[in-house]
Amino acid sequence: MNFLYILLQDAAATGAGAGMPTQGSGMSMFVMLGLFIVVMYFFMIRPQSKRQKELAQFRNELKQGDKVVTLGGIHGTVKVVTESTIILTISENVDICVEKTAIIKDPSEVSQA
Repeated sequence: MNFLYILLQDAAATGAGAGMPTQGSGMSMFVMLGLFIVVMYFFMIRPQSKRQKELAQFRNELKQGDKVVTLGGIHGTVKVVTESTIILTISENVDICVEKTAIIKDPSEVSQA
């Protein structure tokens, strides 16, 4: 059974489908909509905003010597941190400059398989 089918059965049982509007069916629809919004908030919006705050804090706390991974999958060690960019050492005598927003995680958080 899908959700629409259940709603249509409810409307038919209360007489709303036959052109007889009832007060209870409109209120129950608002209650279900409110519950749906609450569920969406707790299962989707709140965890995503928490992850974004943690990532922003991680980027702000970067310092020389930290090992990081970029969005492109490049692993490196932080050499210099400026306000908006970071210089990474990816190999001996090979440095690259990337935006702070391109840093996504610490490789120690990645599970070793």
